[in-house]
Amino acid sequence: MNTIEILHPGLFTTIQDIGRPTHQIEGFSESGAMDQLAYQIGNLLLNNPNDAAALEYTGIAPDLLFHTETFIAITGAKLSQPSLNQQPIQQNTVYAVHQGDQLNLGPITAGRFGYLTIAGGIQTPKVLDSRATTLKAQIGGLAGRTLRAHDQLPILPVQTLTSLEYRHLAWHALPATQPIRLLPGPQWSQFTKQAQTQFLNQTYTITNQTDRMGYHLTGKPIATPTTNLLSQGTAFGNIQITRNGDPVVLLADRQTTGGYPVIATIAAVDRHRFVQNAPQAKIHFQLLTVTQATALWRTQQQNLQALTQSFHAMKYQPPISPQRIAAQKITSMIQVTD
Repeated sequence: MNTIEILHPGLFTTIQDIGRPTHQIEGFSESGAMDQLAYQIGNLLLNNPNDAAALEYTGIAPDLLFHTETFIAITGAKLSQPSLNQQPIQQNTVYAVHQGDQLNLGPITAGRFGYLTIAGGIQTPKVLDSRATTLKAQIGGLAGRTLRAHDQLPILPVQTLTSLEYRHLAWHALPATQPIRLLPGPQWSQFTKQAQTQFLNQTYTITNQTDRMGYHLTGKPIATPTTNLLSQGTAFGNIQITRNGDPVVLLADRQTTGGYPVIATIAAVDRHRFVQNAPQAKIHFQLLTVTQATALWRTQQQNLQALTQSFHAMKYQPPISPQRIAAQKITSMIQVTD
């Protein structure tokens, strides 16, 4: 059977992919990986499609037993010491695993969300075009829930080849130490100049009221607009100001609409930095123009494209790569025939 068995599920482990953004109009949360950059890098390391489903974990990562051969990569939050068959392994590095191999990931020591990507992705059924787990709706992933001990995750069989093991990045998805960059929200102009200045100049603390739906921040309360607002669609990184003046940052499992004023939205280039912060972390903001945010986003995407091209350039180096699986199988058949 081509599966991975969950030996220990960790603290909070789910199956995630890029989510279902096109189904918000039907009332379904977008969901998907909280740190899309770390998730994307894991799939790039493995030559996976950009929507290949992976494991997302937080706090304590899972332990797994492989019942087939494949490749893996660990990205995102920093782990204390992941190991494969009790031998230390590195993050952001591709490893070949064999039937009977055991992977122990252990606790997170820096950051909040980590990812285990697997060659070809996890093959649970798609729901509304995605394998992402949405806990509130109990859809996607494995029965719409967090993973449990003895769960069996279906994967594609991948012949064990070694060329992918050239791939390594010296990178970790660590919490933000610099300001989180923002764009003005749709109700920015409805806040007073004093409220705008206060919002940008003060330091906020992430409270314990945090989950995949959103992070609640606390600081000196912000005065909210007095006009009534109609409910509007939400986006990842929207910063709503609640009636008590505290910001709430909407994230992957957010509600599809909301009625609180949105003072700002986290720039796409900084979403991964923000979500890697744990409760009690200190956050401060910096406002960008649309032109500045667009330039930063394009640079990030260009860097990812350059990384993809560098991996592609290596694929024909010996030993042979996954693109040469057919050739290896033919060679094996010839040897059997002889």
